[in-house]
Amino acid sequence: MNREQVPSCEFLHAHRDVVARVKGRLPSDDALGDLAELYHIFGDSTRIRILYALFESELCVCDIATLLGMTVSAISHQLRLLKSASLVRWRREGKTVFYALADDHVRRILDQGMEHVNEEH
Repeated sequence: MNREQVPSCEFLHAHRDVVARVKGRLPSDDALGDLAELYHIFGDSTRIRILYALFESELCVCDIATLLGMTVSAISHQLRLLKSASLVRWRREGKTVFYALADDHVRRILDQGMEHVNEEH
């Protein structure tokens, strides 16, 4: 698109009140950055598959690796990212660590995303 095709706003002054009102309601740059990072975590299909598996049951790393046909090392890496984003919680039972969804927010985020995806089909 060249400069002649870029739309311009010749009457910006006519909407300053709207711009000021909307600007006052926008989240802070820090909050938006944190939200972008959260959605980045959801941007990997392996992590999404892990979260969906944890919808069904609390699982250990070996269970998840077997279920998804991946190595324990690969699953451990993804679980570290999910833990750092507070999307999964863990508990130790002897030498085994079990993982579960951190809370219902995670389920709701994925449910809403899937609902949106299914509307397109």
